[in-house]
Amino acid sequence: MFDLKAHLKALVESHAPSGHEAPIRAVLRDAWADWVDEFQEDKLGSLIAIKRATRKSTPPRSIMLAAHMDEIGMMVSRLVEGFVGFLPVAGTDNRLLLAQPVVVHGREMLRGVVSTVPPHLLKNNTGKYIDFPSLLIDVGLPQDEVERLVRPGDLITLDAPMLELNGSRVAGKAMDDRACVAAVSVCLNELQKYHHAWDVYAVATVQEETGLYGAKTAAYTIKPDIAIALDVGFAKQPSVNDDKAIEMGGGPGIGIGPNFHPRLYDKLRETAKTLEMKLQDDLLPGSSGTDAWSIQVSQTGVPTALLEVAIRSMHSPVETADTRDIERVGRLMAAFIANLAPDFMQSIAWEDLKAQEEAS
Repeated sequence: MFDLKAHLKALVESHAPSGHEAPIRAVLRDAWADWVDEFQEDKLGSLIAIKRATRKSTPPRSIMLAAHMDEIGMMVSRLVEGFVGFLPVAGTDNRLLLAQPVVVHGREMLRGVVSTVPPHLLKNNTGKYIDFPSLLIDVGLPQDEVERLVRPGDLITLDAPMLELNGSRVAGKAMDDRACVAAVSVCLNELQKYHHAWDVYAVATVQEETGLYGAKTAAYTIKPDIAIALDVGFAKQPSVNDDKAIEMGGGPGIGIGPNFHPRLYDKLRETAKTLEMKLQDDLLPGSSGTDAWSIQVSQTGVPTALLEVAIRSMHSPVETADTRDIERVGRLMAAFIANLAPDFMQSIAWEDLKAQEEAS
């Protein structure tokens, strides 16, 4: 039986910042092996798991599911008297780093902490957050040992285990976007009990945090007919504008805006209704900032949708998610795929949509 919490724990506790995703790629190969027919990797490193259609259609059709497996992190910039200076990789937030445990990926894996000057000794404290050039990591070794084991360019990741909170909620690093990678896992597991006419390409993409690059190259490799991108959305919490947030535990978020095909939105809503599942609209009038932005304009264009898992405290060591939302996103995608007819592409062609609008 598939244990979602155990699987999610393995994902979020893996150390794989943007551009260095090999560790989590190995975890996913093992997790998905019994559910798919074959694996591919594109030249940038995205993992592509293929589940072939169980009902043949002519011509063959394919859907791409894309969730990014990279995480934010840091990189060694300099050594200072036995301490390690560092810079951010992607969207790491310097406000949250003081006194955090980390792992320095040097010649050996070194556990360390982001050091801080005791408050008794602070001078001219202006109340501002310390910037990256002023932050240092203490790995507890003499200067000569640090210089032997650590070099500029080595990676640094947060050392944050997944915490089980009350009920179905969990917290940890890299829920962005491994909560959605876990939703893809739920989908692949659910698809074992369905017959479907479309080939499914489940993709754990690389380098989303540094520019949506993995989704772009994977979409060129696969050439899907349609795609669903998956990413986290801002959950409602104090000081978060409700206009930019969705309710944690309130069901999947779904994107609305120019990045997303309106008929895929409609079809996903129809599917959710049959499952008696609530969807939450997320209004994104410009760039969604997700893999959908790259996939939509690959090749000659790919009709794309976006599904979201709400999380709190995004880009922090305690990103918080509700496992019910992860499970619901996976079940929704599996049911959607099972109900894709061989002629679905004809129903979303722009010429047909124009005729339907004129008729109405």
